[in-house]
Amino acid sequence: MLVEQLRLQLGNIGSSLIPTLVVAPILVWVLANDQNALALCLWCAVIVLLKLYLVWDARRLLAGPILPEQAPVLMRRKMVLNLIDGTAWGALAWATLGTTSVAGSVLVVAVLAGVAGSSMSSLAPILPVFVVFGVSEGVVLSTKLWTLDDPAYKTLAVAVLLYVATLIGQARNGTRAARRAIALRFENLELIERLRVETEHAQAAHRDAEEANLAKSKFLAAASHDLRQPIHAQGLFLEVLARTPLNVAQQAALANARATWQASAEMLDTLLDFSRLEAGVVQPQNQQFALQPLLNRIENELAPQADAKGIVYRSRETHAVVDADPALVALILRNLVSNAIRYTERGGVLVGCRLRRSQLVVEVWDTGVGIAPSAHQEIFREFHQLGNAERDRRKGLGLGLAIAQGLARAQGQQLTLSSVFGRGSVFRLSLPLARVGVLAAAQPFAAEPKGTLRPFEEVRVLVIDDDETVRAAMQLLLQAWGCACDVADSIEEALDHARRNAPDMAIIDYRLRDQRTGAGATVSLRAEFGAELPVLLITGDTAPQRLRDAIASGVPLLHKPVLPSELHRAMSYMLSGRALDSSFAGLRG
Repeated sequence: MLVEQLRLQLGNIGSSLIPTLVVAPILVWVLANDQNALALCLWCAVIVLLKLYLVWDARRLLAGPILPEQAPVLMRRKMVLNLIDGTAWGALAWATLGTTSVAGSVLVVAVLAGVAGSSMSSLAPILPVFVVFGVSEGVVLSTKLWTLDDPAYKTLAVAVLLYVATLIGQARNGTRAARRAIALRFENLELIERLRVETEHAQAAHRDAEEANLAKSKFLAAASHDLRQPIHAQGLFLEVLARTPLNVAQQAALANARATWQASAEMLDTLLDFSRLEAGVVQPQNQQFALQPLLNRIENELAPQADAKGIVYRSRETHAVVDADPALVALILRNLVSNAIRYTERGGVLVGCRLRRSQLVVEVWDTGVGIAPSAHQEIFREFHQLGNAERDRRKGLGLGLAIAQGLARAQGQQLTLSSVFGRGSVFRLSLPLARVGVLAAAQPFAAEPKGTLRPFEEVRVLVIDDDETVRAAMQLLLQAWGCACDVADSIEEALDHARRNAPDMAIIDYRLRDQRTGAGATVSLRAEFGAELPVLLITGDTAPQRLRDAIASGVPLLHKPVLPSELHRAMSYMLSGRALDSSFAGLRG
């Protein structure tokens, strides 16, 4: 505080230099006579030299830092200098009064009063310094006035002392104001520094969160890819096993193995859906379609789960036609209905629709556990589940609602929640109504019923995959479907096979060894065997950048683990000469 007071006072000194250099010579010129000329000239020289020194000293001190331990010493030094300065100004009265006219005496007293007043404003930041200056000047002037043989001068001497006391009172207020201003400045600096530190902490925490989120995504992508490889191969082997003669016990064991595989595949598919959202590769394909067939399909799929729990599943009929992406809408509603069934133990689940202006609001009601108001936002976070502290895999991964909300946002739709804890919940999805009544064309192909996978005749398939187990499983399955199959773990080996036996189709893993990709293998094969060669990419990658690169390749893409029936349909479709775009596999549903 004292350092800042000193700097403030030192900064004020320069403003008094010019007035001093002007006033002192004028006083000599006006007041000088034969009796006082020498004394006035001496006084003028002292005043000017002293002011020049004070200004030089102030600039010198302000040019460098003033340390807190130096402040008391500097303040005492300032008091001594201003004692000398005040005494020097007061000496003007001794040099002139009694040797000049009454008008000259009035001028002297007025000048000294003005000097004291102006010094009060410049020296007030440190009260003791001004007190020393004001008292020394006032005492010297009053003493001279008191020595003059005139009652009026004696009265004026007392008035001068009262005037100095008044100035000291005003200087005290000025000192307080200066200290408050300095304190406020310190507080502001402290707040700014605290804000800077907190901002740095917040930025560091934000960076840590981003890095943690990136690390989480990389871990999920790596873990998902490594898990998909054996699970994909397992599904293919189970399909091959299903085509062999089995007794009743073996068929039961196979059915259990297939159910376990299906559960694992569904969990990995959920991770894939989440990764596709993070990668930003979900591109809604809006079209006009009747909503009721979609609701019927979801009911046929999920109603058995409700029946197994002894709860009621109902959906009200609707004739509405909406304008949205049917696959994405199906996935959103499937997640909502599945969640409703999972968290309902008594009562049931109801799916209904309401018209609201140009929107159709699809509502999924349940009489389940309900959600506390404090958790209404939390449940839409990834991997967040209510009532599953033990992480029971039968209750999913906690991604369903995060995916549903992400898909709704991707289409510009709104997904909202209303819930009463302990009584149930209702999720509402707003869909735009179609403006015309023309329904979308049928899907390119529909799923074939189980058991109708027809064998391929005289088809040679080239498989490129760097995983030996997957190659073996693909070869067995394709041969069971009647295909001639060549397998390779690299692009060079695949080209050797293809030159000996030209393939009718190639099935290629997207990520190969040595940082090479299925897209590059496709370019090499088509450069040698023609751009019309059907190629199907299969990937176990869920890393956002990998997904974007795979979609950008323009080659149809399936995601591991691939259902054998899905692989069969894709092959049939491509071998028939019909084109598939790169989003063929898309999101589930």
